[in-house]
Amino acid sequence: MISTVTMRWDGKALELIDQRKLPQVEEYLKCKTSDCVASAIKDMVVRGAPAIGATAAFGYVIGAIENAKSLTEERMNSVKERLAKTRPTAVNLFWALDRMHSKFLSLKDRKPDFIIEELNKEAEKIAREDIDVNKQMGEYGQKLLPEDSTVITHCNAGALATVDYGTALGMIHAAIDHGKNVNAYVDETRPYLQGARLTAWELMKLGVKTTLICDNMAGWVMKTRKVDAVIVGADRIAANGDVANKIGTYSLALLAKHHNVKFYVVAPLSTIDVKIKSGLEIPIEERSHDEVTSVRGVKIAPEKVGVYNPAFDVTDADLIDAIITEKGILTYPYDKKIGDIKRGG
Repeated sequence: MISTVTMRWDGKALELIDQRKLPQVEEYLKCKTSDCVASAIKDMVVRGAPAIGATAAFGYVIGAIENAKSLTEERMNSVKERLAKTRPTAVNLFWALDRMHSKFLSLKDRKPDFIIEELNKEAEKIAREDIDVNKQMGEYGQKLLPEDSTVITHCNAGALATVDYGTALGMIHAAIDHGKNVNAYVDETRPYLQGARLTAWELMKLGVKTTLICDNMAGWVMKTRKVDAVIVGADRIAANGDVANKIGTYSLALLAKHHNVKFYVVAPLSTIDVKIKSGLEIPIEERSHDEVTSVRGVKIAPEKVGVYNPAFDVTDADLIDAIITEKGILTYPYDKKIGDIKRGG
């Protein structure tokens, strides 16, 4: 069984906190079908690469339960493909599904009840590993922050983006646990407002002094206020260290470089995709134009205006001061270090 703020799993059904409604409403969506899980991922009920991966793993188990009377490779391929089509950029989705499907293939000649039990154990293992990995990254990352720190965050890479604890926010969490004082400027993160709605909510619950800013204020904050670091998560990291993350990350990295502010990426090894040589090969999801022209159903732009809404951008490796993983801190240049740590990991 798994029970965190982000998700609850009882072996048959998955409950996900509906992140579209936070922070005003704390409500859970209960999924008893793999189609429901797929829709929850696609429609942003759950978001954040590690959380998406764990959610997909539980969706795969539900798919096996649905097909218990005829648990064939063909049917489970179909379940996997349905879940894989939900979000194209976050590699944790495909990593978790590949791991679950490999487990199934190793057991496919066994009785359905046994297969489902073992798949359930594997999905829960993925979830628990995520929590452990986040805490390990937090321990490494907090060493990079001074006793009194001011940071800028972007999007949401906290407990809500993972099974629990968080990646980028996990670094802040660990710093607080070590008695450090951390103040945070939180980018609102247009157009989906993950920073304003989710990160601010999480950091305030942690007792962090939290100041919300519009995305286009970050450069001025770096110029006129003391900022020690920008801390972000990642949805996919290429073999050379290029990082795909929420749109706006690249701009922050350029600003940080200009103002001599450290730029840190916190992400598990599962987010590193060594099959992708550089950021140029990372697929970038484009989402609904309504996310830009409306805010929570209220139109803010002229009808029929042209819209471009990429959900992610790619930050070049040489703009990143460190990538913090559960196996340690990597510094530029990343290609050989990533290869070594992935082989060792």
